[in-house]
Amino acid sequence: MNFDRLRTYFPFMVLILVCIGFAIFSDQFVSARNLETVLRQASVLSIAAMGATFIIMMASIDLSVGSVVGLSAVIVAYFMQSNGLLAAPAGLLSGAFLGALVGVIYAKMKVPSFIVTLGLLVAGHGMMLHITEGRPIMIKDETMRWIGSGDIAGVPTIVIVALIAFAVAYVIQNHTILGRSIVAIGGGEMVAQRSGIRIDRVKIGTFALAGLYSGLAGIVLSSRMGAGSPTAGTGLELDVIAAVVIGGTPLTGGMGGVVGTIIGALIITILSNGLNLAGVSSYSQLIIKGAVLIIAVVISIDRKKIGVIK
Repeated sequence: MNFDRLRTYFPFMVLILVCIGFAIFSDQFVSARNLETVLRQASVLSIAAMGATFIIMMASIDLSVGSVVGLSAVIVAYFMQSNGLLAAPAGLLSGAFLGALVGVIYAKMKVPSFIVTLGLLVAGHGMMLHITEGRPIMIKDETMRWIGSGDIAGVPTIVIVALIAFAVAYVIQNHTILGRSIVAIGGGEMVAQRSGIRIDRVKIGTFALAGLYSGLAGIVLSSRMGAGSPTAGTGLELDVIAAVVIGGTPLTGGMGGVVGTIIGALIITILSNGLNLAGVSSYSQLIIKGAVLIIAVVISIDRKKIGVIK
């Protein structure tokens, strides 16, 4: 089996293997209650990862996604204390604004996305601590909490939100000029520019879109936790990048998509869930996740374009 075939089928192979493996070693894994838990946990990760997919398809990187998700969650909780109607819009707009800001610095000032988003990763945590003063901001509104813990006709509300977000992302990727431009830039920025694509505008729009998805992830995270925590989103960037890459979107860009990212998010969530049920320590889980990410990068990366990662 060549690398192209392996890249295509790798996410599905891994998903099947981890499901079978954990089902054999744990009866609790296949229970309806655990399945619901997995879907709820995967929803936050998949929403954030869908936004990051567009950035990685463009051959860029976003290390700030955890901070943006966490900051959006804190902003939602903060507004819930004074004006609940503004909470969700504030969370979405804060994510989109931060994404657009990163896009402007990256596209107009020619600063590598790695450096810009690394700076926002640190600054975002600082802003979270400043707003919360180091203490969680509790959310008492039942409607907001219902998004994270309620259901509609037996289907968790948070899963429905993730499915709607997926449908929008799928349409953007496959049926819009922005989606085609993202793929073109990831395939070759110079060629895309000569084709008439406005590179800077697409880059800014893509980071703003990713920020909007991070803001949505922050909303569902705060509703699921029932609070805006100063530690919300910590370490999420590793799981997001792992979900995107395992899902078949290589760091070299130009291919992949949100369908594979959903599979990747399920793999990461099931891996964490199954290892918890097996009693594996959190430290060992980080080692295993890191190893899985490295393997996924080795399989998915296009070695002919290794120089374009930025």
